[in-house]
Amino acid sequence: MQDKLPEYLPGLEGVPATRSNISFIDGRAGLLEYRGFPIETLAEHSTFEETALLLLDGQLPTAAALEEFDRAMRNTRRVKYNVREMMKFMPVTGHPMDMLQTAVASLGMFYPAYDLLANGPRSDLDYVHKMSVRIIARMPTLVTMWEHIRNGNDPVPPRDDLTHAENFLYMLKGKQPDPLFARILDVCLILHAEHTINASTFAVLVAGSTLASPYGVIAGAIGTLSGPLHGGANEKVVEMLMEIGDAKNVDRIIDARLARKEKIWGMGHREYKTKDPRATILQGLMDRLAEQRGLKHSRLFETAMAVEKAAERRLAEKGVYPNVDFYSGVLYYEMGIKTDLFTPIFAMARSAGWLAHWREQLSDNRIFRPTQVYTGERQREYVPLERRGAEA
Repeated sequence: MQDKLPEYLPGLEGVPATRSNISFIDGRAGLLEYRGFPIETLAEHSTFEETALLLLDGQLPTAAALEEFDRAMRNTRRVKYNVREMMKFMPVTGHPMDMLQTAVASLGMFYPAYDLLANGPRSDLDYVHKMSVRIIARMPTLVTMWEHIRNGNDPVPPRDDLTHAENFLYMLKGKQPDPLFARILDVCLILHAEHTINASTFAVLVAGSTLASPYGVIAGAIGTLSGPLHGGANEKVVEMLMEIGDAKNVDRIIDARLARKEKIWGMGHREYKTKDPRATILQGLMDRLAEQRGLKHSRLFETAMAVEKAAERRLAEKGVYPNVDFYSGVLYYEMGIKTDLFTPIFAMARSAGWLAHWREQLSDNRIFRPTQVYTGERQREYVPLERRGAEA
């Protein structure tokens, strides 16, 4: 008797891939928690540094532990000059995400990781922690180095007297960051730091399960995040808003896109059947930025608000609401950040969650080896080359 074929669920939708205590989503209630703490609480009271350490270690850190983690991050921001020299030979037209994936993978050659198989994946949590610090701390350095190099300029060296968010803006712009922009970016990093087993995090689990180098693990996650159906959606939001051009065009263009069954970028999420809680927080930041920087007269901001209202009238009954990509792209654009840097910033933040899952995977590791539902032919006859096509 032939064995019953396993059920096939496209995209593994709803199929548990692991056990985790890192983050939790209730999509119907619109809840997101990191280690049991509501995202709204962390966005209001925490910092990216504290949130990253919470994700890595599982508990809110003591003042001493946070100070030590922060100091380690600040002291690890620099990368070897070889990485800078390598970047000079990359095509300046290349997307920053392609650069970031390449550069992170190259760190494994300049800062070798030890053999997890030989040493035992559970034997050295201190090693896992140090590797996590090094990768999180250096991601902003790589992103900003590329921004200057691709424009023919030398990179701006990092400063160890600035926070993670402040230092990124300083290295990006070469001047003391606006305190409001720095706080907005800090909250954005918190909101993007973790989100259960999404596509890029699943890539971390699969690569990590092979005991690959953490640099290879994160490089694989960056490649996965780069797709427009994942992290790249925030770029598409701004492109769409610019295409719409003005709030008065919203209804006509949204109707036309829906009629053509085109995606309304930044709307809808597989996990949420109500408004993404991160989008609500980002909208509040957008209001704050608009109030303090006069963006009530920004055409992009007005268009974004009109798109949300138009989409809500047409799609709310289907459970389609703004997700985290909708307002993050608008915020970054209004802060003067180039569109193709949006997804690298996402990767900077998500590196904390990725590395938390890498550590969790190593703690009880088994290599991923899913099965398949085979749909091809069986026991076919091999036809010699000289006879192929002759029967026809």
